[in-house]
Amino acid sequence: MDENLEIANIPSTYTRMIGRELGLNIRELPQLLQFTQLSTEQLLQDETLLTARQLVQILQNSVALSEHADFGLRLGKRLTPTTHGAMGFLVNSSPNLLMALKAFKEFIPTRISFARLSLEYTQDSVNIALHFDIQLSEQVHRILAETCAVILYECAEFIVGRAMDEAKIFFAHQEPHYSQGYADYLSGSYFFSSDEIKVDFPLSLCNIPNASANQDSYMLAMRQCESMLQQLKAAPQSYIYDIQKMMLSSSLHELNEEQIAAALFMSKRTLARKLAQDGTSFREIRDSILSRQASSYLLESDLSVDAIATLLNYHDSANFRRAFKRWFDLPPSEYRFQNKK
Repeated sequence: MDENLEIANIPSTYTRMIGRELGLNIRELPQLLQFTQLSTEQLLQDETLLTARQLVQILQNSVALSEHADFGLRLGKRLTPTTHGAMGFLVNSSPNLLMALKAFKEFIPTRISFARLSLEYTQDSVNIALHFDIQLSEQVHRILAETCAVILYECAEFIVGRAMDEAKIFFAHQEPHYSQGYADYLSGSYFFSSDEIKVDFPLSLCNIPNASANQDSYMLAMRQCESMLQQLKAAPQSYIYDIQKMMLSSSLHELNEEQIAAALFMSKRTLARKLAQDGTSFREIRDSILSRQASSYLLESDLSVDAIATLLNYHDSANFRRAFKRWFDLPPSEYRFQNKK
């Protein structure tokens, strides 16, 4: 994993949410970014991506800045599904909790590159374990474990429609002095000083239908995520792969080519030359991903054009319409009318 620590592929959304949870104003953000070589201006741009080292440093900085010992739990509560991009959309629309856990397992590396989930099944339960592929300080390890635990619980309770009192969670860290406060964030039972970070969900709860499930939305989000992962696996040693990996972990529209080049430790001109040698360009890679997603949403769902623009992270639907006409030489509504079966 060490060779990937300096690849920028973690969305800056998470760092901005950390800043909000800490209650920092814009003048105080440099304290959060200390030792990361990131500026406040970069952090406030949606297209900025962080390396694993930078995010870990920011979490370490947050320990010193937070007035709350339970910061990790608080952060998990703040990170709603919308902060997780396409993965969050997929999880929320999953048919049941089991399918949501599988979605988390499959796509969590696209959001936090150094985290992995594993699933095990027993006769009565589904166990999901969290692993980190990077050396972490005790404090950062605890914060991430608490944050991820709350995210999983929030997801589970949303899908099942009630508190997960039957669930059990095992933490690798020692019991903290504020452990009584866990009950404010986590239902069920929790244990400390375990061999691994793990949540046990009763199998009976994992198969309860999600009242908010939407089959069309689920399939669209699944195809979107799988399509992008397939592209990443197609050329694992190329610069195209690295760029697609970053796009998978961020808002796709209007990505800054200079920042992508900097993350790859080269100039914008050098990146353009290398991509030209592969017969493509930065804009072509980005537009290829966006156009396929847009076409899929239009032809395989009844979502409005404005809703599709939002799903693709366009803040202004007019910009989406202009981009779509450039891709297909037709406005979105006319494209749908002519091509939808």
